[in-house]
Amino acid sequence: MAKEQQDDIPTKFRALVESAERKFSKVRDTPSYERNPNHYFPKVFKSYMKLWNFQQKNRSKLVENGLQRWEIGEIASRIGQLYFVQYMRTSEARFLLESYIFYEAILNRGYFGGGVNVKDRGLRFKELRFYARFLLVSLILNRWEMVKILLDRFKDLVDDSKAKFPDTTFKEWKVVMQEMVRFMKVDAPFSNTRPLRYCAMFDSHPSSLPYVARFHAKKVLKLRDALLMSYHRNEAKFAELTIDTFRMLQSLEWEPSGSFYQKQPVESHDNGATTDQSVTSGLIDINLVADMTDPSLPPNPKKAVLYRPSATQLLAVLAAICDDLPPESVMLIYIAASGDSGHTVPHKQISGSVRTSVKLNTVYECDNLMPENHVNGKGGSSHPVESSLLLGPTRSGGSNNLFPGDLIPFTRKPAFFIIDSDNSHTFKVLHGAERGEPAALLLSPLRPTYKSQSGVDLTQNGSQFTLFLTAPLRACWQVFGLTFSDDELDVMEEAESIVSAAFAEWEVILCTSANLDLVWAQVLSEPLLRRIILRFIFCRAVLAFFRRREDKDHYLPVCLPELPPSLSPDSKVVLSAVIRLADHLEVSHCFQFDNL
Repeated sequence: MAKEQQDDIPTKFRALVESAERKFSKVRDTPSYERNPNHYFPKVFKSYMKLWNFQQKNRSKLVENGLQRWEIGEIASRIGQLYFVQYMRTSEARFLLESYIFYEAILNRGYFGGGVNVKDRGLRFKELRFYARFLLVSLILNRWEMVKILLDRFKDLVDDSKAKFPDTTFKEWKVVMQEMVRFMKVDAPFSNTRPLRYCAMFDSHPSSLPYVARFHAKKVLKLRDALLMSYHRNEAKFAELTIDTFRMLQSLEWEPSGSFYQKQPVESHDNGATTDQSVTSGLIDINLVADMTDPSLPPNPKKAVLYRPSATQLLAVLAAICDDLPPESVMLIYIAASGDSGHTVPHKQISGSVRTSVKLNTVYECDNLMPENHVNGKGGSSHPVESSLLLGPTRSGGSNNLFPGDLIPFTRKPAFFIIDSDNSHTFKVLHGAERGEPAALLLSPLRPTYKSQSGVDLTQNGSQFTLFLTAPLRACWQVFGLTFSDDELDVMEEAESIVSAAFAEWEVILCTSANLDLVWAQVLSEPLLRRIILRFIFCRAVLAFFRRREDKDHYLPVCLPELPPSLSPDSKVVLSAVIRLADHLEVSHCFQFDNL
């Protein structure tokens, strides 16, 4: 290579860096739920891959001219971040895996490994951001061993930062660390149990597959899109992923051949870092992901995960999803939030939302949607009171209140609603008020069920109803107050066998039922939704026979339209499964079976 060309290498490298950073800034704040294709993403990817390949090819010359290892790490980190953003936009597993590969290479090669020798505060912030992002990717991939390694390194880094830069507050990074510790405390004990993602090894039932294959409805819908959001004060979360949206996100994806379930050991050392500190190593196999994905699996449905949106923001995203929903498709709408049963609404506002769809008395029949008339300060009759969900702090006023009528416009397309709230039954009003397509409704109990109420932290453990829909046996452990450890894996596996056999039997009943409502029939062929329906049946049965003195209606979930009576809690096929499970877990004393 000519000397002039050699001298141009550092200049060209800096130009490529500046060009890539300019393009990156245009997509940095693009919402992950943006539905329309963004032509900038391919440009940014192309720009960073060109930069990455250039530095690989000219590494020696660049190092001679002062290229630092952290600069290589920053490029790789940006690429990993781009892949993760693309995963959140598309739900394609390959992008999540690509992100993990880049982040893991950064860790293995110590690109940010200045450690105690780092004197640049800006560089320390880059290193902290890298660990936080890698933690999130590892968490979603259920790489729990890597999460533990990263968390230990992150803790050490925060402590070192506070000592080395006493004039700088690292409070936000300490909060990040505390969030992950709290998150792990909830889910890590079950890290060796079955994955939340749909795994053919565990979630398809051979005995019922012929019936599912032969099942035919006049209309068959595919799950293409989902909106997921939860808001509770002090809920366990990491970054912008709450424990409830984390569980729902995973349950709406496919587990690639069980490969994630078979945990691969991560070699760690005393300082928490992995090996390979080669100065010249810059090769990252960007094609490795091809060997880790399963082309035989269906695509994951796209998921818009919203973090504490206002009601108007949530409705705007819903409108975009609804407008772009492909033909013969259904969207899943999952909303978990606390209820507000005392929001006064002007009479005209209610007329504009709900009353135009159904008769007034039908609207107000539903669980205190209209309590006794208020009397205003002047002694006259008041406006009616409409219950709602609180999507954010109450100080924000009505902008954070989501009313049942707000969701009616989105029933112009097929919709599968999951409302998880202490005010969920208010949303019964949606049934019969649809604008074009009958909607499926799964509504949580108004109160959770526990064997012992003492010491239960609802915000720490996440919603019980959501846990039943995503990890039903873990929900049982919570209900019965059981402790779990690796020594009890055989107990869990036998319990899984009992539940799996029951689900297989219930699938046959659903597929052969003569009175299965069209709403359920048209989504029954969709494995992800079929699994949710089966888990709802299980959840309702477990809670229906739980021993309690209070009004049972507050402790039971509701589905609309009704599922076949042959799968009601007191049907023989459902009750027998609950009894077998209770006997196995030695918790029969928690149930009231004697009155049957």
